[in-house]
Amino acid sequence: MNFNKNKPLDVFLNILFERYRDQVPAVKKITNALVERGVIASQNEIINDHIAFRTMGVPNLGITSFEKIFLHHGYQKRDYYHFESKKLNAYWYSPPSAEYPRIFMSELIVDQLSDRAQSIIQRYTKHIGKDPVDLLDLGDGKAIGEFFHQSLWELPNKKDYQDLLEESEYAAWVIFNRYYLNHYTISVHDLKEGYNTLESFNEFVESLGLKLNAEGGKIKVSPDGLLRQSSTVAQMHLAGFSDGETMPIAGSYVEFSERLVLPEFRDLPALSIKPEHRREGFETGNADKIFESTYIRQTES
Repeated sequence: MNFNKNKPLDVFLNILFERYRDQVPAVKKITNALVERGVIASQNEIINDHIAFRTMGVPNLGITSFEKIFLHHGYQKRDYYHFESKKLNAYWYSPPSAEYPRIFMSELIVDQLSDRAQSIIQRYTKHIGKDPVDLLDLGDGKAIGEFFHQSLWELPNKKDYQDLLEESEYAAWVIFNRYYLNHYTISVHDLKEGYNTLESFNEFVESLGLKLNAEGGKIKVSPDGLLRQSSTVAQMHLAGFSDGETMPIAGSYVEFSERLVLPEFRDLPALSIKPEHRREGFETGNADKIFESTYIRQTES
């Protein structure tokens, strides 16, 4: 995406991505290798399929709060997804124009957790008496960019984090990371031949020494076969807690997607294929496994 400093949407997405890239070494490693191999000339040539956020389903937070930012800037709310075992709801949002990424936004259904977990989460979030997004100037891209990295609640202590981790790894990730970008997604079908399928791209990623999420197979495939997704395993980093304790925890990761051409457009010449000719939306089964890129059984295996 070419950055336009006069558009608030461009400004806050750029702030979001710059900080994410600085915190997720796999992004630079992949991008630099693609440049070195002549696949792309610069980061700007990579098509970002979607970015994803995790939220906490408590009053004044969650999807109904967070989505206001994107709806204000022309995104449209699309399909609903439910992840029963993980106790999550989610929606995806289509961008105002093709140069912007889709948004995938999920929310923890807090009232389905144990009393102990609910008590921990409420202790950190109960002071939020108003929707923080309502206090934002949604026309100020810089203010929105800073909001994504604000501390809406205090840093957890190590015991609270570990107690949540035992029950919901998603809850633990959000209580520590807050609204930090969970992942961005490289659209591999838009790359040159030799890198434009997940088989070839995964091989390239693993050649860089990066580990792929193997939950449900390294390539997660929708029932119609037209949406294929892979991701790296989140890199661990040493986290400092409010009580001065530390421990390694999962950060963010990178996803890769391959959207195949819809059956009715398969006879189109390759140069005539546009985004609208490819499979749209998301798939619950795929996303369920992608979530686990931050889960212990992946990061410690």
